[in-house]
Amino acid sequence: MAKNDTILRFDKLSFGYKETKLLLEEVDFSIRRGTKTTIMGQNGAGKSTLFGLITGTHKPMEGIINIVNGVSVAVSRQVIPRDELEITLTEFFEKAITQGSGKKIYDIEPRINEVLEVVHLTASHDRIVKSFSGGQQARLLLASALIQNPDLLLLDEPTNNLDKAGIEHLTGFLKEYPKTCIVISHDAEFLNSFTDGVLYLDLYTRKIEQYVGNYFDVREQIRLRQEKENRKNAQLEKEIQANKDKANFFANKGGQMRLVARRMRDKAEELEDEIVDTRKEDKTIRSFVIPADISVSGDIVHITKFKTIKNHKAVARKTDIKLKKNQHLLLEGPNGIGKSTLLESMAKNEADGTVIAEGVEIGYYRQDFSTLNFEDSVFDSLMSVCNRDQSEEHMRSVAAGFLITGEVMYHKVGSLSEGQKGLVAFARLVLQKPGLLILDEPTNHINFRHIPVIAEALNKYEGAMILVSHVPEFVKQIRIDQILNLEK
Repeated sequence: MAKNDTILRFDKLSFGYKETKLLLEEVDFSIRRGTKTTIMGQNGAGKSTLFGLITGTHKPMEGIINIVNGVSVAVSRQVIPRDELEITLTEFFEKAITQGSGKKIYDIEPRINEVLEVVHLTASHDRIVKSFSGGQQARLLLASALIQNPDLLLLDEPTNNLDKAGIEHLTGFLKEYPKTCIVISHDAEFLNSFTDGVLYLDLYTRKIEQYVGNYFDVREQIRLRQEKENRKNAQLEKEIQANKDKANFFANKGGQMRLVARRMRDKAEELEDEIVDTRKEDKTIRSFVIPADISVSGDIVHITKFKTIKNHKAVARKTDIKLKKNQHLLLEGPNGIGKSTLLESMAKNEADGTVIAEGVEIGYYRQDFSTLNFEDSVFDSLMSVCNRDQSEEHMRSVAAGFLITGEVMYHKVGSLSEGQKGLVAFARLVLQKPGLLILDEPTNHINFRHIPVIAEALNKYEGAMILVSHVPEFVKQIRIDQILNLEK
């Protein structure tokens, strides 16, 4: 097949989990060989679902998905499924290659070494998957797709958990990648470095619009189009109201004037039909405050020593850091050095060398959301952290601020998108009122429109806070009082 030939086409495709609630309605687009395409759209618009349709996990209700014969497809998923966390690296890659068919792969070892080198990772093949850090697991997800040697590579939030070096390595790889790639991400700088075009999923019209150009150019095209549509609609609404006012005036005159009034109403109806369905921008969560239990006086946290990972071995280090109320600590260090492990031990109050004041309520935001019970409904998950003085009405008000309303309340937490799970986790922190806030990569999977709101809330948090984040733009918006670099 020649470069730039179409290898994937959607033709009048409609899809929804319920016939009354379509995610996609009669969408059309095509992907050409060798291109790098970005998918844009609000949380819940169906970005990851689109990948499921391409891979055959989901079946369209109507329309056709045409993938050229012989074109292979692989997905780099957002997270490693829980049932794959307990297996070895070899078993993890065997499962990726065979797609659960059980077939034996005889040349697996050199193939594993090759893809691990591509993603800049070295590890023993009998190492258990869950022993890797969040950033290392992100690299494994990419490697599990690459080992399939696909013609069409689908990347779902590939920069989540990656440190600066990891993102730079992935960016360089994609720039040189000769095959076709479709990417979902909220990282604008990352996307702009390699994007040829954009598929925009509109949550409200349920259509997909296709644009050509780099990410920033397309985003500007969308903004200008919206401004133009809004101006046109404002003019039409002005004319509609003028015709309605005239119709009312002539109708009161009686006689022949009633015919004039009818014409005015007909004209108003014609103008209403011309109003364009403008793209509604992604809804942003409301500004919020995480209330802090500030009854504890003195030191809330005292860290005297900690462990880091160097050459796959734990190394003890000393420090002397104290956190009181309204003091924020940033943990720094590359992927795999032990940041998440340290945070988890602190959250469980089991960290050797860390003393947390007695009676302090700990609020823990974990990057893989494993602090949430995926079998709980969203309603039960939120009610479980409410204090006795908090009513259901208050809980629902907090949830609504995080765009958690309606049917979503009664969905299982495990059925939500990763971005929605993140918003549930933040809503729980607001209801919990912690005295110590421990946050591990709180921007992962979160819509970029929400991130400044979250940063503002963390900046104003009045309890003690320990934060890990590889997003410099996010960290810059938060007051940091102390930094502990695990590498130095």
